[in-house]
Amino acid sequence: MSHPVPEAADRDRAAAAAVRRHHAQLAYELDQHAESLLRLVDNQSLPEAAQARQDLVAYLRRDLVPHALAEEDTLYPAAAGRPAGALLVEGMLGEHRAITALVDEIAASGSLIRAASAARALTALFATHLAKENDLILPLLVNAPEVALADLLAGMHDLLGAAHAPHRHAPDAPASVDQGGGCGCGGCGCGGGGDRAAGSAPVQPLGVDALLDVRQAPHNERHALVLSTVKSLAPGEAVVLVADHAPRPVLAQVDAHLPGQIETQWLQSGPELWRVRLERVVMPG
Repeated sequence: MSHPVPEAADRDRAAAAAVRRHHAQLAYELDQHAESLLRLVDNQSLPEAAQARQDLVAYLRRDLVPHALAEEDTLYPAAAGRPAGALLVEGMLGEHRAITALVDEIAASGSLIRAASAARALTALFATHLAKENDLILPLLVNAPEVALADLLAGMHDLLGAAHAPHRHAPDAPASVDQGGGCGCGGCGCGGGGDRAAGSAPVQPLGVDALLDVRQAPHNERHALVLSTVKSLAPGEAVVLVADHAPRPVLAQVDAHLPGQIETQWLQSGPELWRVRLERVVMPG
């Protein structure tokens, strides 16, 4: 006997998890671009800083702004139709306008210092904005029986990123096969053709978990990527961290940031590959 309601609920929860993982990737990439611009401005490396600003603006217009517009077309109308959602969505749309204004300031400012300051302000605003979407908008839609979140988001790569790309990779595939955050094929429209910044390490599907393969991410960026991804998990969601060495330092960092909230399970311990499952078991009280 089929049970369509539980199956639909599972699909909706999986879709919400995919959006949260994409949020983590967007926040991580924005932080890396903004930090690069700030560092170069601080060092007075002006030609390199000018290029970093161009790279940041390209990322914002290619990835972040389309994500916001896709939310306005899909998630926000559905949430606004809920009794508790109208005022929340109105506030979120106001934040979208502030985000767009900061993007314009970064692109048009005649001062690299002002552009770098706007980039840091955008990073902070975007982080709080994503937290509201993760903790308020998505649960509101998942718990709405008349909203089929999975159907609403079907094919929306700007919202789901790599997590729902139609092509799947073997669990041990290196990060290079999906370095752009898409499926790596370049043919599904998800950005897998490699047009994203080198060094990004995508979250890929692995059954009910997600695969976070950091082996080809720059070493100085791996901890930030792991932390941002794990923080985006809701209770019951998990990622499988794949690394080329025992990731004990970053696991200690995760425990320091999220004490008692992450359950760790070692799946493979070398000699060339380490795999650790990280599950969010509780949210902070």
